[in-house]
Amino acid sequence: MKIFDEIIDRRNTSSIKYDFMAEHGFPEDSMPFWVADMDFRTPQPVIDELVNRSRHGIFGYTDFKNDYRESVANWFRARHNWNPPKDFLTITPGVVFAICTAIRAFTNENDSILICPPVYHPFFFAIQNNHRNLVQSPLILKNDRYEMNFEDFEQKIRDNSVKMFILCSPHNPVGRVWTREELEKIGEICLRHGVLIIADEIHCDFIYKNFKHTAFASISDEFEKNSIVCTSPSKTFNLAGLQIANIFIADQKLHEKFVAELQRTGYGDPNTLGLFAAKSAYDFGSTWLDELLDYLSENIQRTRDFWKSELPSIKMTDIEGTYLLWLDFSKYNLPSEELDRILIHEGKLRFNSGKIFGIEGKNFQRVNIACPWKTLEIGLNRLSSCLKKFETR
Repeated sequence: MKIFDEIIDRRNTSSIKYDFMAEHGFPEDSMPFWVADMDFRTPQPVIDELVNRSRHGIFGYTDFKNDYRESVANWFRARHNWNPPKDFLTITPGVVFAICTAIRAFTNENDSILICPPVYHPFFFAIQNNHRNLVQSPLILKNDRYEMNFEDFEQKIRDNSVKMFILCSPHNPVGRVWTREELEKIGEICLRHGVLIIADEIHCDFIYKNFKHTAFASISDEFEKNSIVCTSPSKTFNLAGLQIANIFIADQKLHEKFVAELQRTGYGDPNTLGLFAAKSAYDFGSTWLDELLDYLSENIQRTRDFWKSELPSIKMTDIEGTYLLWLDFSKYNLPSEELDRILIHEGKLRFNSGKIFGIEGKNFQRVNIACPWKTLEIGLNRLSSCLKKFETR
């Protein structure tokens, strides 16, 4: 796992994570633990494939054939015991792009769409920017672990004539890996009320020991035909900048409607290098990912130990999946704006303020730990330096 200990200078690469601090209103010397990309190189076979493809020197229009479909399908069969409908695979530049496309394809303006906050903040924008009605059924926090409120979920669907639900699985930012039983309850409620499910499963490969990701579409034929499953190698293999996502829609009519809306956006052929990188990653990246998960598990445990010894007032919700910690700072009794100020201007730390994930995220921060331990350790010590004075309150 020494490859994950290497500190790689990402500055001056037009990295959103590192190179736009001033433009976003942060001190230039801030340490970034916010946006969900990793500070690790993608697997070497992927790099080799990109180099070899680049040597060809021609980057014309590209499309995918059956060998690509097989590579993607083989990955999900091997890792998640799911046989995706490979003949109904569509490629988009990203999962958020696909969600926005699905919103326009399957709902009308002012239709209601349901989400479960605190949740990935682009869901809010995808709904509101497309002039749909945002409906929220907040998760419940019990003993440092979030649960769905099934009664409230169904009541919100009834009261608002909800047409679509955006499922985040695993859940970002709270780190839950939904059990099969939980997903069955959600799926049955949605079927009962004619609610289409958009399943954002982009973090499905980041699952820790004793937990298992259940692909929503794998549960039953009915669920598969009532869902649009959004996946991507972008998180798993750190390929976000190559803009490629794999969207599975098993129902032929839904698939055709989605493709028609995709064509109306003007999007056509996939990113050439993204296509080659994705195939190589799915073909040769399994061992690399297993080693990465072990490394991330160590980062999580070391961070948990740090809180206990240095900042016991910080509560960390149980993390079952993703590489994003969801931290509760409420014991400091600081207004959220003051907490943000201290972290940014005294700690020189850039986290994601919890309030962007919904009002339920007040007093929380989302922290990306997908970086070398030495980098994370420096960030934790900065955090301790600016918050230690509040521990005696």
